[in-house]
Amino acid sequence: MNEPIHALPQLLAAAFKAELRASRTLAARTGISAEQALRATLEQRAGTHGLAHLLEQRAALAATEAARLAARDTRRALARRATTARHDGPPSAWRAWFDGSAHPNPGRCGIGALLTGPGGERVEISQPAGYGNSSEAEYLALIALLEAAVGAGARGLTVHGDSRVVIDDMNGPEAAAAPSLRAYRLRAHALLGRIDGACLRWLPRHKNQAADALSQRAVAAFGQADMA
Repeated sequence: MNEPIHALPQLLAAAFKAELRASRTLAARTGISAEQALRATLEQRAGTHGLAHLLEQRAALAATEAARLAARDTRRALARRATTARHDGPPSAWRAWFDGSAHPNPGRCGIGALLTGPGGERVEISQPAGYGNSSEAEYLALIALLEAAVGAGARGLTVHGDSRVVIDDMNGPEAAAAPSLRAYRLRAHALLGRIDGACLRWLPRHKNQAADALSQRAVAAFGQADMA
């Protein structure tokens, strides 16, 4: 029984790179068409099993590879969502971000913060904060943010910051608190205790760009004031 005639796209999809190269060489040497050369190359590869059997095998291999790639992409998407959830935490009605900068370190300090609420509330903070180091600037930014949150009547607030020093200091036990930052920690905890359901979460610096821009703006304003 003659094998069915297979279309060129099916042959191209089934052929390996080496078989495609061999078919081009065959076409150039014999003068037959590219389709005829590819068909002849695959028939030779199929041997006694026949071309139809080879195409079925190759189609099954392609389906298996497509399934593997789809599963890989699904795993990567789930991993990205898990990472985002770990950094951002569950959504809350009120959300906030803070950042502090010192130029040089220690040097002129600027603080920046952004507070958003469920009713479209939006509070931006960008102001000079004297002289100190970067950890002190970060704490001053957090304190200013919490003061704004208390004033706005925020509830269920999630505060985001990229300072490991401040986030770990706030979330850690009193006995492990940094002595040089204890006064800042006490002020921040007192304010945090006035906000129902408030929590602090660390996030990477590249996801804290709004607060960072506000703090950098404050440092720039500080420098301009010094030059005036």
